[in-house]
Amino acid sequence: MLVGWGPWGGRRYFLDKMNLRELIVAYFTHHSIIIYLVLAAASIWLASITASSHWGPLASAAVVLAVYPLGEYLLHRYVLHSKFLYRHQMTAALWKRIHYDHHQNPHDLSVLFGALYTSLPTLFVLATPIGWLIAGLPGAAAAFATVLLLFSVYEFCHCIQHLPFTPRWRWLRDLKRRHLAHHFHNEHGNFGITSFVWDRVLGTLHDQQGKVGRSSTVFNLGYTGEERERFPWVADLSEDEETLAEARRRRLA
Repeated sequence: MLVGWGPWGGRRYFLDKMNLRELIVAYFTHHSIIIYLVLAAASIWLASITASSHWGPLASAAVVLAVYPLGEYLLHRYVLHSKFLYRHQMTAALWKRIHYDHHQNPHDLSVLFGALYTSLPTLFVLATPIGWLIAGLPGAAAAFATVLLLFSVYEFCHCIQHLPFTPRWRWLRDLKRRHLAHHFHNEHGNFGITSFVWDRVLGTLHDQQGKVGRSSTVFNLGYTGEERERFPWVADLSEDEETLAEARRRRLA
């Protein structure tokens, strides 16, 4: 969905046709990033005025920082790449928006950013109970601020990985290489975005493409053929596969 104000008004951005400066402008003017940063600042303020000591909020932030990569991995592998979302009519449109469209058009910035109606509740539910258990309201506020900032970094890292730009830092180049393999070679691995620690631990790290066969479902995530016919709700909201494939070929040419 395109918003009607600022640089995003009436246009779409394709990362493979952008440079770093254009990405930075688009990133910091996207409504979701603005909302994450505003909410993070408000949460930090709430933690600061309600805490009797800084140790509780700091401990809450540290724990969220430590568990975030695991949450990132589990959600990507077991929710976004699962079949149950598109197999139910009530969640089919949700899956289409939050992941199917991104794999169909990996460089389209408008569907790379998470949808606020899914990201905000998920981040709140995952982070605030941790902070509350550690330090009550100040801890919950600090935990929410931390996860919002981490997710903002996640979104920027995700953008960089689709940009025709070679990062200076080796670790970011490695993230980019493995994530692009997830999109263009085999989607059954490399589920991390900001870290591949859990891919390594759980055996889904594809370090060299030649050791893993190319997947025929890397763009459609298995939503094709009989699956598409049996569960037509995403198909009803999408163009046919041939049209999508041709559009993708033109975009990637």
